[in-house]
Amino acid sequence: MQGDSGQALRRWRGRVAAPVALALLLVSGQALADRQRDPGLRAVIEAAIAERACFEDKYDDVVWYALMQPRVERRLAQRPPDMRRGSDHAEVARRILEAVHCEAAKHKMLRERPQLVLAVMDVESAFDPFAVSSAGAVGLMQVMPFWPRQLGLSNKDLIDVALNVRMGTSILAYYLERERGDYRRALARYNGSLGRREYPDLVLDRLNSRWRS
Repeated sequence: MQGDSGQALRRWRGRVAAPVALALLLVSGQALADRQRDPGLRAVIEAAIAERACFEDKYDDVVWYALMQPRVERRLAQRPPDMRRGSDHAEVARRILEAVHCEAAKHKMLRERPQLVLAVMDVESAFDPFAVSSAGAVGLMQVMPFWPRQLGLSNKDLIDVALNVRMGTSILAYYLERERGDYRRALARYNGSLGRREYPDLVLDRLNSRWRS
């Protein structure tokens, strides 16, 4: 399986180059993701990496994009100056939304809930693709750093928007399936804080206050 993952990664690298070296990664105070050590996750993430990349037309759901694009742009503009990187907010928002819409559509538990992915991303990284937590979790959805070592990736690959969203969405969908759609328990597992309400409540508050259609 590791050979398959390596081949998939080489195909991925042929299509998408990570834009900035890992040395440019900065620690984000809002990066909260934690364990991601459930024994069943490895197979889920290996399968996700091996899948074909998303090339879904951004206008597949024009109403959803029209609603979400200005919200993501506004959130990007609200980030602290050291997290803005001088980027084009409209372009970053477009790339994020295309990845979220396409990846969420692959999972039964997220197909009708792509905004939950946005809420997780909002809390985890404030939409900073280069965010790194104190635990070493990387990118928009704070994928843990042991995954590159296990799956033949490099840490630099985790700052790629599409790959990070693919892996993070697969992890979130796995926990939602395991918890039979219980948002709070699935979110607590995502954060490594099962039994505590702070993180699930924070994500659900963001979902209701910023990301509901």
